[in-house]
Amino acid sequence: MEFAAVIHRPDSEMAYFKNDVFQIRLKTKRDDLKKVALIYGDPYSLISENLDPFYQHPQPMDKILQDQYYDYWELEVRLATKRLAYAFVLVDSDDEAYYYNDQGFWPVDHDASLNNANSYFRLPYGHEIDAIHVPSWVAGTVWYQIFPERFANGDPTNDPAGTKSWNPQDHPSRTAYYGGDLQGIIDHLDDLENLGVTGLYFNPLFLAPSNHKYDTIDFFQIDPHFGTNQLFGELVQAAHQRGMRVMLDAVFNHLGINSPQWQDVIRHGQESVYADWFHIHQFPVTYKSTSNPEYSPAISYETFANNPQMTKLNTANPEVQAYLLSIATYWVKEYDIDAWRLDVANEIDHHFWQAFHQRMLDLKPDFYILGEIWHRAQAWLNGDQFSGVMNYPYAGLIIDGIIKRQLSLNQLSAGLSRQLMLYRDQTNMLMFNTLDSHDTARLMTMAAGNYRLVELAIAFLILQPGMPSLYYGTEIGMAGNNDPDCRKPMNWQPDAKGRNLAQQIKKLIAFRHRYGALLTAGKIKFVVVDPDRIQVVRFNDHQQIIGDFDLGSNSYQLQVK
Repeated sequence: MEFAAVIHRPDSEMAYFKNDVFQIRLKTKRDDLKKVALIYGDPYSLISENLDPFYQHPQPMDKILQDQYYDYWELEVRLATKRLAYAFVLVDSDDEAYYYNDQGFWPVDHDASLNNANSYFRLPYGHEIDAIHVPSWVAGTVWYQIFPERFANGDPTNDPAGTKSWNPQDHPSRTAYYGGDLQGIIDHLDDLENLGVTGLYFNPLFLAPSNHKYDTIDFFQIDPHFGTNQLFGELVQAAHQRGMRVMLDAVFNHLGINSPQWQDVIRHGQESVYADWFHIHQFPVTYKSTSNPEYSPAISYETFANNPQMTKLNTANPEVQAYLLSIATYWVKEYDIDAWRLDVANEIDHHFWQAFHQRMLDLKPDFYILGEIWHRAQAWLNGDQFSGVMNYPYAGLIIDGIIKRQLSLNQLSAGLSRQLMLYRDQTNMLMFNTLDSHDTARLMTMAAGNYRLVELAIAFLILQPGMPSLYYGTEIGMAGNNDPDCRKPMNWQPDAKGRNLAQQIKKLIAFRHRYGALLTAGKIKFVVVDPDRIQVVRFNDHQQIIGDFDLGSNSYQLQVK
């Protein structure tokens, strides 16, 4: 037995409370153990003379997933008292057995610690308020991401100077404008409803000088080139009438250099009332121009990604905290938005996000909070900060395994299993799964123009735990390399291949909705049939869905049993 490979952490994604049960997991070296059992009970029962000691009744654990190096074991247990003491019984291939508890490993014939409650792993009490909350509307949502400047031009009278004609075949520059606006989105809500979309995620809408709006000037004002605050309210109302939720993009890591706060710092230097709102190393604030003036390391203040146009906020400052929380509160209270997507969320301190989380749930108990984090995110997903994150590592495995074939199917299965085991089940239900976005190359380009492969990849995606999201135009096969090429104007007149792809994706979304209860909360396993064929199995006690994906022929079947 490889003792060093046996891993468990209480009060984490490996031991947590959900839906009135305790979920217990154990991680062991792949194929090292023949079986694992759990001994568990109320710790106070050990001092009762009227009860059999719970350690006399081990319960077998299920091996639920494997990655390249580990097996993952799991068992759900229920206790009326909601106080849990537990330990593991490990049996290796030679039938040697050991106890594993909070004090380490012990031969099973060494029972001195079995009657000592303090030797066990403990979850002191299962408070429902501490469990990860899954708002009833969120897990079943199919999201659609809109880059507002490129979706539809519904009102040419608000176009910026120099707006180009709407051409989906263009290769946009970083500074190009095409006139997309809120009215254009409203005009096409029926199209999105027909597709099956139930959630709209908008890239930033607030006043800013760029086409992408991540360099905010005023968070309380819709950019006039998009429309007005009143028109945004009408958009939210129209979306809600169609059963769609609305998520805005909060750029709380930084402000644009044209913001009044930063302009005050430029004018007044260290005497500015906003001097402490930012991370400034020396006054006056300066940066050295280069051949690419948008990016320069020679700056005297901290920024987003060395971009001097985006000045990093000091979220440890109580005034900054109050300002940002007032923004978040305003759009919830005044316009009834349902969710925030938090830009560059990993570069903002945890204390602020905890305050943000509490404020949003006080306003709206079923609010959804999505963090933009591209890496392992456990520290933000313990129920006190974010509901979920943009699940780029998970999507990246699908792209590398299904689209690019840079991973074997065994590696894909192992990688997806490893990612799922990083988080609680409830958290996996709330992850935002997208195969392309405004920050990546488009799916069709990654698939080298293969429409069948794109459809297969989206079918694979809709079977995964978490919420599927489409980037605008993915449903009709729009192509584009990395930013800014992935931000082309929406093609509202797709060819026959694009229209057919949209019809197939519409069917897949309908399938997701039809079997939403199973596809959001059911268990999952991956079965590699051969080097070109993998099955995704979603199941519960009553039903199972088998997705059979053949990458040799780029075909798939979805079967419900």
